[in-house]
Amino acid sequence: MKHIRNSDFRMRRLNRFKSKGRYNSLWHWEQTVSPLRVYLNYILMSLARIAPTLSFRNILYRAMGITVGKHVSVAFGVTMDVFFPELIEIDDNTIIGYGTTVLAHEYLKDEYRTGTVSIGSDVVIGANCTILAGVSIADECIVAAHSLVNCDVEGFVGGVPAQPIGKRGEDG
Repeated sequence: MKHIRNSDFRMRRLNRFKSKGRYNSLWHWEQTVSPLRVYLNYILMSLARIAPTLSFRNILYRAMGITVGKHVSVAFGVTMDVFFPELIEIDDNTIIGYGTTVLAHEYLKDEYRTGTVSIGSDVVIGANCTILAGVSIADECIVAAHSLVNCDVEGFVGGVPAQPIGKRGEDG
């Protein structure tokens, strides 16, 4: 059986940290990030998921520490990382579709990892996508609905994992 962890690590820019205790690293999350900050981020994220206006959502995201450009449109039900939101960067005029999850961390058995998520300008991310830690989505990229972005992408991509599927402006 192929050892996936090493190839996975090379595909993304991740910082690796040894687990701080005996059990899997998620049991020790309070030692990696301030619990008070996570609770506050959770409240802000819960409000942002249902906020009635885009501008108010962006204010909430910025309060969490996310870098949000001008005219960013994040749909209802989007979940941003509450543990390390300061590692998420979203450039101008980008759209993130309903139900998408953007993660800047992953807790594993013996370690946890963090990585900056950089979403370029004029990007369109379809509904119900998952964006993993340590990836970049290039300017003007289109990510099809229900895609998993587990490495850097550009152009028109989709699928699990996201792969090139055409050029911007082409009909599927």
